[in-house]
Amino acid sequence: MKNDKSENALPPKQREELLATLQARLEENPQRHPKLDWTKVKARLEAQPEKLWSLAEMERAGGEPHVVGHDAKTGEVIFFDCSAQSPKGRESLCYDRAALDGRKKFPPKGCVTEAAAALGAELLDETQYFALQELGKFDTKTSSWLRTPPEIRQLGGAIYGDRRYNRTFIGHNGADSYYSGRGFRCSLRV
Repeated sequence: MKNDKSENALPPKQREELLATLQARLEENPQRHPKLDWTKVKARLEAQPEKLWSLAEMERAGGEPHVVGHDAKTGEVIFFDCSAQSPKGRESLCYDRAALDGRKKFPPKGCVTEAAAALGAELLDETQYFALQELGKFDTKTSSWLRTPPEIRQLGGAIYGDRRYNRTFIGHNGADSYYSGRGFRCSLRV
């Protein structure tokens, strides 16, 4: 992720278009964020332009970021990628740099941990993925890599989630695996 906030500033037109998109999603899906008011969300976004840049990158990458909650302790607004299927353009990646470097035969084009960091966001973890699935039916035809606990990663594995048979499943693969139908979802706190 870029650290210079000026590099992460969106041009005014793109900023306004993104804010309009986020507002429309919030208003069209009130069940995803009970009791959240757009004016408060917008104020937080405008106060942190680097977060707005990250949301623009999540949107550009097909994630359809959406407000899904509010942290009462910190005041932060929580966004998740809410595209129906794992975002297009984020697929066919292995889990992390170690897996990518270790894959000598037919390596993928990259890894999800670095791709998420480039968006300025974090991979959803298992708990967040179950919370996402409470908001709708996601990944019914795809799957999404999830932030993997260190004890699993140390053994060479990584986890992913999907929804089949009206149920959410958490599965595992070698971290160096990659599939055209598996991408990743991000979260962002603003």
